[in-house]
Amino acid sequence: MIGQIGLYPGGEAKGKEDWKCYLHGYVSSRLMKLADEAVKSGEEGLPLCVAATKVDGFVLSLTPNTHNYNYRSAVLQGFGTIVEDQEEMIWAMQLITNSVVSDRYTNTRVPPDGAEMQSTRILKLKITGASGKVREGVPQDERKDMKREDVLDTVWTGVIPVYEKLGEPQAGPYNRITKVPEHVTRFVTEENKVREKYAFDAAHKPASVKRVKRGEDS
Repeated sequence: MIGQIGLYPGGEAKGKEDWKCYLHGYVSSRLMKLADEAVKSGEEGLPLCVAATKVDGFVLSLTPNTHNYNYRSAVLQGFGTIVEDQEEMIWAMQLITNSVVSDRYTNTRVPPDGAEMQSTRILKLKITGASGKVREGVPQDERKDMKREDVLDTVWTGVIPVYEKLGEPQAGPYNRITKVPEHVTRFVTEENKVREKYAFDAAHKPASVKRVKRGEDS
């Protein structure tokens, strides 16, 4: 599923507690049906857990046991409900679309027509708990291996930066626009720079693992 965290206009006064995770799906999907049934049965929503991980580098150390990854990961817990308000639904569609390619929504045929609105559901996750974990930096070996000159002299250590590179946009079979739109070329160029820079920066930082957690009791 495609999703994005956002704060629906009008909820700013409530602060971070009102930020939601919006998930895009088909009307007849099992997840959407379960969320709808949960609310109709009097529950707060469908209990959900949303997880994502992004690998930024392969960390190669002296021994297989201490090899690692540079990565970013996050887990959200909460209760999912179906977005019924049409304005919020369209706002969420725009949020999710632009999270894939910047400024894409307004550069398409919009707004969605009646059939599209009826076949689409937006699931809104009220976040009750969240945790994140990030590993950055160079290899980190055990002291016993760092004292072995024979190992240090024969094993290469370092980080292979990992990042997705967006390729040259390819026209579709019925495309009539001769020039790739500026919002597409700009997105490809800027996004490639950001992804590459983060992966290489992470490869040169001191080794560290950062954890953050948010919940009802924190």
